[in-house]
Amino acid sequence: MKKFLMATFAVFVTWQVLDFLIHSVLLAQMYKDTESLWRPMAEMKMGVMAFVTIISSATFCYLYDAFVRDKSMTNALKFSLVFGISAGVGMGYGTYAVMPIPYMLALAWFLGTVIETVVAGLILGLIYKGSTAA
Repeated sequence: MKKFLMATFAVFVTWQVLDFLIHSVLLAQMYKDTESLWRPMAEMKMGVMAFVTIISSATFCYLYDAFVRDKSMTNALKFSLVFGISAGVGMGYGTYAVMPIPYMLALAWFLGTVIETVVAGLILGLIYKGSTAA
């Protein structure tokens, strides 16, 4: 349980930082160019976003903790890459299918999700190194 809580906290903080860099820095101009699609900044529900991120972090860590028998850096990275591709396709291309976002934004969301989950996989690999499934 201690490793799970440590991993969840570390992944949450990492994803918050990476989300800021990706969305507030790297994609800022794309969001300005498509501002008619988004809530005004004052109406954005950042508390909900933090809640979503903590639940996503806990789910990501739980799946690794519960279902990956041999904990290693290699297995953590494999798990996180597959998880990231699955989540990123839905995030980027699922949204692209139903909203008039530019293709490059869909691609950026997909790649950003994969990058974030692989970084989280590095964290899992470091925290769970040498453990086996409970």
